[in-house]
Amino acid sequence: MEPAPHRIQVIAHRGSSEDAPEHTLAAYRQAIEDGADALECDVRLTADGHLVCVHDRRVNRTSNGRGAVSTLELAQLNELDFGSWMTPSGGAEAPDAADPERTTVLTLERLLRLVADAGRPIGLAIETKHPTRWAGRVEERLLELLDAHPLPGQVRVMSFSARSLQRVRKAAPQLPTVFLMQFLLPRNRTGRLPAAASIAGPGIRILRRDPGYVERAHRAGHRVHVWTVDDPADVELCARLGVDAIITNRPRTVRDQLRRMG
Repeated sequence: MEPAPHRIQVIAHRGSSEDAPEHTLAAYRQAIEDGADALECDVRLTADGHLVCVHDRRVNRTSNGRGAVSTLELAQLNELDFGSWMTPSGGAEAPDAADPERTTVLTLERLLRLVADAGRPIGLAIETKHPTRWAGRVEERLLELLDAHPLPGQVRVMSFSARSLQRVRKAAPQLPTVFLMQFLLPRNRTGRLPAAASIAGPGIRILRRDPGYVERAHRAGHRVHVWTVDDPADVELCARLGVDAIITNRPRTVRDQLRRMG
């Protein structure tokens, strides 16, 4: 009997963020409809202790406001428009600018409720953003929310910060942890990861330069989740190398390509 083909998990980066404003409820609803296996989000702590899904330290790029997330309260963020900056691609008709699912800041708690109500198990890949003035309070609040909102799909915590993953591993050793890498340090080239990490998270540029890294990471006992993979040639590279998960802005397109590839 032929062995079953290696199945690559498709993770929606900030939701289906090619088609809807990143980190909005609309982007994550679209990702679920697109068949994503898991959803990726970045989390930052507000001045009054709420975790919100915002990538940048400041809200300037993705909203009509200004300032650092850590200095703003949730009520202030709720007054901002987090979606109208994005224009439709491919000549599509402009969406309803009044749709709050496309414009309202998304809390992690609301995203957890969406995933719980999805009707099928969906994983969640949560990236903690550091450095921040709140330091370990980010991980503390994250684990509180995960305890309060258990999900049927797998949850993993990701970070470029080894210290963040150490906090998670100490408090919740059952959670998979992904060490994100923009480039390979000499100590990581063999596939070795920080002690608190169980999954390698290389950027796609690493695999373009060093495709043998995937095999070395697997040999060291680590799964490999690659970000951010949108180009068809990069999807093909990841499939050929046998990565375990692809993080992409285009989950439907990537799923269709992987299906065609068998």
